[in-house]
Parts: sequence; C-alpha cells; structure tokens
Amino acid sequence: MHDIKWIRENPDAFDAGLKKRRLAPQSAPLIALDKARREAQTRAQEIQQERNALSKQIGVAKSKGEDAAELLEKVSASKAAEEAAESEAGARTAELDAALAGIPNIPGEGVPEGADEAANVEVAVWGNKPDLGFEPKEHFEIGEALGAMDFERAAKLSGSRFVILTGPLARLERALAQFMLDLQTSEFGYNEVSPPVLVRETALFGTGQLPKFGEDLFRTTQEHWLIPTAEVPLTNLVAGEILDEDALPLRFTAHTGCFRAEAGAAGKDTRGMLRQHQFYKVELVSIAHPEHSEEEHERMTGAAETVLQRLGLHYRKVLLCTGDMGFSARKTYDLEVWLPGQDAYREISSCSNCGDFQARRMNARFRPKEGKGTRFVHTLNGSGLAVGRALIAVLENFQQEDGTVTVPEALRPYMGGLETIGPADA
Repeated sequence: MHDIKWIRENPDAFDAGLKKRRLAPQSAPLIALDKARREAQTRAQEIQQERNALSKQIGVAKSKGEDAAELLEKVSASKAAEEAAESEAGARTAELDAALAGIPNIPGEGVPEGADEAANVEVAVWGNKPDLGFEPKEHFEIGEALGAMDFERAAKLSGSRFVILTGPLARLERALAQFMLDLQTSEFGYNEVSPPVLVRETALFGTGQLPKFGEDLFRTTQEHWLIPTAEVPLTNLVAGEILDEDALPLRFTAHTGCFRAEAGAAGKDTRGMLRQHQFYKVELVSIAHPEHSEEEHERMTGAAETVLQRLGLHYRKVLLCTGDMGFSARKTYDLEVWLPGQDAYREISSCSNCGDFQARRMNARFRPKEGKGTRFVHTLNGSGLAVGRALIAVLENFQQEDGTVTVPEALRPYMGGLETIGPADA
C-alpha cells in the first residue's frame, strides 16, 4: 500500500515510478479523492463543533427559562448534516483505499527498466553446465522410467498439474526439504515455523495477493484461502504489531505445501512437475529495519544460493526488470538453475525486498529507540528453495546414461546413505 501523504508531496516521483512499471500516471485522481475525503472529514468536524456550541446555548436558555425549541431544531439538523458528511468521508476513504490497493510497489533504485523477462540482467553465474556425455532426458522421463513418478494416477485423483511420487523420489523430495531447513536454521539463523496453510482474506491482502490476484488462488467454502506460498502466513506473523527496534531483524523459514490455480498459465509447462497446482517450498521471510533491508536482501539471496551450491547445481543470478517483478516487490533477484533436459535455465528461487509496501497493508511497525512515534518495518521474502524444482534439477543434472540418478553428497545423510537411485529402488 502506498502512503497518500507521500503521493501528495511527491506526485511526479510517484508517477515516474508507475511509468517504470508501464502504468499510466495516477497521482492526480488519487490526490483528488484524498482531497474530497479530507474536506468531508473537516466538514463533519466543523459541524460537530457548531453543535457543541448550540448545546451550550440550549443549556443557558433553559437555565433562564427561555424557549429553546429553535435551538433544538438546529441541533437536530446539525446531527443529520454531520452524519451525511461522515458518510461521504467514509465513502471517499473506501474509494481511495480500493484504488491504492490495486497499485503495485514502486521499483527501487538500480532496477532495470523493461517490459518483460527479456530485459532482466544477469549479475552472476555459479558453476558450469554439466557435460553428461549423452543426450539428457527431462525429469518426467527419468522419473517415469524409475517407476517413481506417476502423473496418470495423480490425474485420476485430482486432474491435471498434479503428481504422485513414490519410493526413492518421495524420499528425495523429503530429503531436499530437510536439508534446506537444516541449512537455513543452523547457518543463517532463520527460525523454523510450522504455519497454517489456510488463511483469512486479510492475510492475503497484507502480502498483496488480494484483491488483484484472486483468480490465481484456491478458496474454500468457509471463507479461508489456501496459501500460494508460506510468505503469506510468515509475513503476517507481525501484522498489526509494534515491535521493539532491538528485535529486528526477525527471520522465519517454513516448509509448506503451496497451492496455485495457475489461471494465467494455460498451455505453459503442461508436462512434468514444473508448474503444478500443489507443490512444496521452503520459504524465507525477513522483517527488517528500513535502513538495513538492502543488505538483508543480499543476505537472503545468498542463503538461497548456498543451497544450490551445496547441491552442486549450476545456476545464474538475475536482477528482474520493472516489467517482470511481482506486485509487492521493489527489487527482486531470481536464481535460475540449469536443466540439461530442457537445455534451459529455469527459476528455482525468487528473493524480493518489498520495502514498507506490505507493512503498510498489514500495519506492521516498530518503535525506534530514539525519537517519538513508530515506523513501518521492511519485509522481504524468498524461496530457499522450491522443493519440487530442486528435485527436477537433481534428476536432470545427476542423471546417468543407464537411467540411474546419483544422489548429491549433501543429501546422502538424509537418504540413509543411498548414493544412487535406480529402478530397483522404486
């Protein structure tokens, strides 16, 4: 959510930020709405003050035994006028809030401008593409040949964009999540959380998924929503709270199921596990001091990169352009892992600094040690990593010509010492 006071004082800067997002100027209608709201509020206050004065006159008149009927009529009319002004102020406030709720975050300094992913900037590369020495297969070919990845039975149960993993691949998925959680909690200081995966509408509004992206979410019949990412419950842990400055930063991690309708992904990645309605992810969330959120962003991205490095997976780090960033983000790094079977890089982590955009929506603040009042925190979120896509990357990068898959050394303690996955293990 944007600060209307800041927009009033910096209309050109606000519109320039929207222009980077390929959006039309919006400061003028927002300021006009705000003006109408404030005028209605002022009118209601003035009417109340006038009525208070009339009430005193009535008291004086009655004490002298004078007729106060005319004054009472004025008080009655005053009440109606005040109610009308308050109603108008409430309507203008709701209209302004709704308009602000649909406007994305303003890009931060240094974010490249561009319409889509073609304008993203590669900032770093780690490792080298594996030289397999044979024609690599895609993950679903490997998994099905192992007899441990079943899309047909999943479709029978749930329809398209679901999978059933069994035997060693089910264990590999679990091993990846455990490895990620252990790394993030023991080396990077994230506090593990087991949050609800059903949340109220207010939580999704707080992190920016609602109201704009409701069609991409699953909703229950009892006014709960399935989370698209653990960013939602983890960030909302501080919703409506005032934290002590010394408590910052707060760092949370969680391994949860994630649920997405993929309404805008018709025809994209229909084969395999890349884009599913249900998947698992280890999420990272930081609640940071505004003056330290940029360095926290670099730290979080480094924590996600460490997972890929420990697994021995070649990847590149990409700075997203203004046209490819998420709604709530002011700056985002994507980590794209190399998939030999696809002969392409694919996103496996997205780490974003949202500034105070989400904090304003959920009213999350802290009290500075010096000075008066409160300030909004900065919120950050990232994948540490998407577990299903990590499984895909392991299958494709560590596949062998005979159809087996070598288990990365970092995962072997979580796999009971298993070094190779073959059809006999399924």
